[in-house]
Amino acid sequence: MNQHAPTSTKELYTHCVLGTYGRFDLQLARGEGAFVWDESGKKYLDFGAGIAVCSLGHCHPEVTRAVVAQASTLVHTSNLYYTRPQAELASLLVSRVGDGRVFFCNSGAEANEGLIKLSRKFGAATGDRHEVITFLGSFHGRTMTGISATGQEKVKTGFAPLLEGFRHVPFGDLEATESAITPATVAILVEPVQGEGGIHIASREFLQGLRALCDKHNLLLLFDEIQCGLGRTGDWCGWRTIAGTDAEPDAVSWAKGIANGFPLGAFWVRDKAFAGTGGEVRLPSLLGPGSHGTTYGGNAVTCAAGLAVFSIIERENLLLHAKETGASLAKKIRAIGSPLVKEVRQIGLMVGIEILPSLMDLPADAPLPSIVATLEAMQQGILVIPAGEKVIRLLPPLNIRETEIQEAVEKLAAVFRSLETRSSGTSAS
Repeated sequence: MNQHAPTSTKELYTHCVLGTYGRFDLQLARGEGAFVWDESGKKYLDFGAGIAVCSLGHCHPEVTRAVVAQASTLVHTSNLYYTRPQAELASLLVSRVGDGRVFFCNSGAEANEGLIKLSRKFGAATGDRHEVITFLGSFHGRTMTGISATGQEKVKTGFAPLLEGFRHVPFGDLEATESAITPATVAILVEPVQGEGGIHIASREFLQGLRALCDKHNLLLLFDEIQCGLGRTGDWCGWRTIAGTDAEPDAVSWAKGIANGFPLGAFWVRDKAFAGTGGEVRLPSLLGPGSHGTTYGGNAVTCAAGLAVFSIIERENLLLHAKETGASLAKKIRAIGSPLVKEVRQIGLMVGIEILPSLMDLPADAPLPSIVATLEAMQQGILVIPAGEKVIRLLPPLNIRETEIQEAVEKLAAVFRSLETRSSGTSAS
């Protein structure tokens, strides 16, 4: 027997799992509500929620019952057949967004792939167009299409040649966006809230302006709501939290919070007529039989989870709760008054805390300031999500309690005090 065979979870990962993630040294064993426990039994307040995925916290009993009931009835059939849970979930999404059709997949990257394929089909139907405008700081997934669309160079390194047909312009800059439109442009793809980019929130005027540009130039307006959609901002549609109904898109992608941790993504296509080269065409018809597909997408179990999530959010009025609680959380964080905090950006239960690296006095070989802050938060018993060099994100469950908000604020205050002490070169009292 090999006496040096790996035994711990971390060792098994080291020997058997590709090192594609910069994992934190934390081996999680179980979760309940807004809390998780590691293998040693230490308890953490989880304000990352699996990167905005666990909308109702960990192991919500009603979601669990729905999944167990469906798993003991019918798990998977492929998309060669009809299943009731998928039909009902599609109907719910259409009723919240508008007349159109939904495609179910397994992830946000796949949902965005569908939006890009839709735009290519639209370009072919209206002339020879294929270019999509996206924005600096954006993140649209890690497929070859996703990294090509993403406006961050760090995700592209080593993967050239990228998929041709994307132009990146500054987020929020309507003039630069219009200047980037060429005869080959077919669509504009934007996150109403840049999550991975650090919780940067589009203005009402920007989203309205994009809608006007698309109408003017016969382009599709595509919203990536993987992180900000389905309740996270306090509305089923994140863009409506910002712009009301004055910037309605032609298609939207979702994932993350749609099924509380079960792998499900989706995109919606508006039922909209347009003049094609061969006559009038309806937008959803561009993706007909054989044009797109997935074996697992929208299977009965994941859709049952999604149906339970929708039911609970509506019954418990969690959209309003997300708006009010998120505003309260941001206000309390600002009230801490830490000199390390440059800005707190918030919309619903998406909160970005931008740190001033110049005040942290980090050695040259230290991790990024956002990582340093995230590691300190772990020490204080709270999980947060880093975003770029200097932002930590808070993405707690939509049903987070006031007592848990207060606990989080106290832990964050301890994080800032520790970092301030470390920066000043003095020892903690």
